[in-house]
Order: sequence, then structure tokens, then C-alpha cells
Amino acid sequence: MTMAFPSSRLAPVLAAAALLAACSADKPDLAEDEAAASVPGAPPGGASDLRARRAAASDVRQSDELIEFAYAYPRDAAVIPRLAEWLDNDRETRRDALLAAARRDQAAAEKAGFPYRRHSHLQKWQIVTNTPRFLSLSAEIETYKGGAHGMTSFATVLWDRNRARQLQPLDLFTSGEAFDAAIREPFCAGIKRAKAAKGIVAEEAPDSPFARCPPASAQTVWLGSSDGRYLDRMTIAIAPYEIGPFAEGSYKINVPVTGALVAAVKDAFQRDFLPID
Repeated sequence: MTMAFPSSRLAPVLAAAALLAACSADKPDLAEDEAAASVPGAPPGGASDLRARRAAASDVRQSDELIEFAYAYPRDAAVIPRLAEWLDNDRETRRDALLAAARRDQAAAEKAGFPYRRHSHLQKWQIVTNTPRFLSLSAEIETYKGGAHGMTSFATVLWDRNRARQLQPLDLFTSGEAFDAAIREPFCAGIKRAKAAKGIVAEEAPDSPFARCPPASAQTVWLGSSDGRYLDRMTIAIAPYEIGPFAEGSYKINVPVTGALVAAVKDAFQRDFLPID
């Protein structure tokens, strides 16, 4: 039996169906977009730009009896093709190194009759800041290679949109020596405060390996922004064993971006910093 719908009820259904069809027609898939962007006369790089705009955050994981591996970075990095390519290469380089060391140690353990301890590398890139010019990323890396304990280390990367190139924070300064001289006093004072917060008295013995304040340029530098426009924040990440025994752990020392520090910045980057004084 055929049912008849009143025209007053049928009209909205037909309108909705027509709207859905129109939306589908207005949204070609990625392959169609790339084909259209690749036709003769289209702007160069159009297809790769489309892929970049549709890029997603990356989170690669592997867990088995041999290794535990994780490497992730945010979408803000994925949409920059050259930066994403570097991160992907860095991920594969670290994974290959982990696998090689794990296989070597597994074979040695089996030969000696000892149990093998799974190796690991866990790394996640996070956004420190994203200004009109710079994307600043930080990473805290946890590794284990079969010893008594794991290890923490840090990484940093700065993408310069104006020059379409990857930098390290120290590349913005005239020299490592100038950078160290500009922040030595607040950096060393910050270390003492951080140790005191852990209940640790700063080592005073001159022959102690941890008695001296290390150069900040030898540590990991993260540049940040409070307003999303200018670089006006800085953190120095210090791995275990750098300023104390392993039991002390790592440190993250916030250092003010002062006029003295900005004076050590290269002319090409001076306008991207905003000192607090």
C-alpha cells in the first residue's frame, strides 16, 4: 500500500535532502582538491599546501617485547611541511637507534643468560608559544636502556616563518658567550632557589663537580611569549647530573627576558623580543 504525505510535511524533507546534496557537491574530497590544484597554470605548491592545511597531529607508538616507543607532535607543527618532514625524520632516526641498541642488548643478554629489559623512548613535542613569526616547541624525553634507571632529557626547536627555516633558540643571539653573560646572574640565582625548594643546600665545596653554575648555553633553552606576539619568556631546562646527582632530578629555571638579554640578540630578531625592563 502506498502512503501519501501531506505536502506541508513533504516539503521540509525534500528541502533537507536538496541541502545535503548541495553540501556534498560543494565539498570535493582531498584527491579532487589536489587534482584541481595540480592542473597546468595552478599556483606552484598548491597540492602540497592543501595537504599541509589538512594535516593532523602526529602520534606514533610501538610497544612490543623489544621496545616501547612513542613520538608525538602537534598539528601546528604538522601544517608546516618542512618542519613536519624534519620531525618525521627525527622520529625515525630515534626509533632506528632504539631498535639497534635494543637488538644488540637483547642478543648480549641471551648470550650471557640474563633477562632482557625492554628499552624505551617516549617523546612528545608541545607548543611553548606560537607567535606570528615563531612556533616554539619543547620536548621532554624519557628513555630507558636497560640500566639501573631511566633518563630524562630535553629538546627544543624554533620555526621561523619569515625565513621558512628551523632554528635553535641560541641562533637568535650574537653568541653563546654573550647569551651566558646576559643571564648568568638570574640563571645561577634561579638554580639556588630551585635547589632550596627541594630542600637541597647548594654545594659550596670548590672541588665538587656540582659547585659551579654551568653555562646556560649548554642546557636546553625554551623561548615563550605571554601575549602571543613577542618573545618575553624563557626557561632553561637542565637534565639530571648537570647540576646535581641523579636523585635530584631535572630542573626548569625561568629566567627574565631583560634589556641586557635583548641586547645580546642579533639585529634581525631584536624587534621580536619584548624586555620586561
